[in-house]
Amino acid sequence: MELGYDQPLYILPFDHRHSYGSEVFGFHEPLQPDQIAIVAASKKLIYDGFRRAVAGGVPQDRAGILVDEEFGAEVLREAVASGVIVALPVEKSGQHEFDFEYGDDFAAHIEAFSPTFVKVLVRYNPEGDAALNARQIQRLRRVSDYCRQSGRRLMFELLVPPEKAQLDQVGGQQAEYDLNVRPKLMVAAIEQIQEGGVEPDVWKIEGLDRATDCERVVAAARRPGPGGLSRERVGCIILGRGENEAKVLQWLRTAAAVPGFIGFAVGRSSFLQAIVDWRAGKIDADRAADQIAAKYREWTEAFEDARRAAGLPT
Repeated sequence: MELGYDQPLYILPFDHRHSYGSEVFGFHEPLQPDQIAIVAASKKLIYDGFRRAVAGGVPQDRAGILVDEEFGAEVLREAVASGVIVALPVEKSGQHEFDFEYGDDFAAHIEAFSPTFVKVLVRYNPEGDAALNARQIQRLRRVSDYCRQSGRRLMFELLVPPEKAQLDQVGGQQAEYDLNVRPKLMVAAIEQIQEGGVEPDVWKIEGLDRATDCERVVAAARRPGPGGLSRERVGCIILGRGENEAKVLQWLRTAAAVPGFIGFAVGRSSFLQAIVDWRAGKIDADRAADQIAAKYREWTEAFEDARRAAGLPT
């Protein structure tokens, strides 16, 4: 299978697990069966919102979900059977260092659901702990090799948290780090990960404020690989990182105007308030699903409008 995925891709991610259970529902590990059922029901509700958005006009061949096996197995099975684009995470939730949720059995869990994408979330600072980075690369190479050998696609969610010294350089200001430090670190991280033999089809990227930084990320993602390997079809999608609506829209519009950015993955900003209000009894499930659908449609329309304004195909 040729490396890369360059078709429009609009992902609604709700693979949040441990932090989701504690922050939204106030549950603590280990969860009891009734608590697991409540979290699973909320995932079905988010999926209902997704289906309503597709029914309301979001193109089905561009619309996808990212959901976990732990609380979303039923959603996964239904979505795959319905021909929905599905991404399945394989990482342990809430870990600083990437490792497999199901250890050496990760491939069996992938094959049990047969998703469109295998997804990994990785915290990787290229100027951070070299031994940590090397261990992560070794594990990620296993996933990448598995995907290439099994004909599956790899989605790589790259988070670049600041090292203390990097944050100190900008006076401890996260916004300044995000604007002027993180973009170059992201490019360096992509290059290091590629050099480690990891070959994603899609890079899931933290929001960027400048089009020039988006362009540099695409250039790194698509640079020629070893032995004549072409990365020309590798795509990038922008993530929402739980930001407010104005910031998410800014990131979407900035990325949409740059060739190589094919879509987005906006999760908590799409569903969190609706799920919190549903859990508190302020709204019923029907209203919550409608609100989630409306947010997801909003991101889709903003991305496509920005592409049209930039003269790019939609």
